[in-house]
Amino acid sequence: MARMEDRLYDMLEPAVAALDFDLWGVEFVRAGKHSTLRVYIDSEQGVTVDDCADVSHQVSAILDVEDPINSEYYLEVSSPGMERPFFKVEQYALYLGEVAAVELTMAQQGKRKFKGVIAAVEGDYIEFNIDGEAFKVAHSAIKKAHLVPQFN
Repeated sequence: MARMEDRLYDMLEPAVAALDFDLWGVEFVRAGKHSTLRVYIDSEQGVTVDDCADVSHQVSAILDVEDPINSEYYLEVSSPGMERPFFKVEQYALYLGEVAAVELTMAQQGKRKFKGVIAAVEGDYIEFNIDGEAFKVAHSAIKKAHLVPQFN
């Protein structure tokens, strides 16, 4: 739990839940004075701009008091959208049969970036189907991943 995003998630999750939203994930993008803290919220009823503003107000108050980030940053609160990023193993299980774009921290079996169907989730491992071949990856080996919307 050493990652800043993990600490921020734990800090912000109770406040987001109190507003009846799920905290989908937290992402901190470092860029000097233009760094961005992205907070993704979700709800079965969807997420509106007003919902994002309400959560932003609550989250800002917590961040002002706790002051967990030592540099300047912009706060963005949004829904994960159609290309929702994945942060936790459990999130992959919600999208079995769907396509994900994945980037690994290091190449495995000659693959570093790929798209594959989420076939299974077992413990901390996610199995993807890439062109009919099973490809199992530890969640800790994934640098970033997101859903790829399919339109028929």
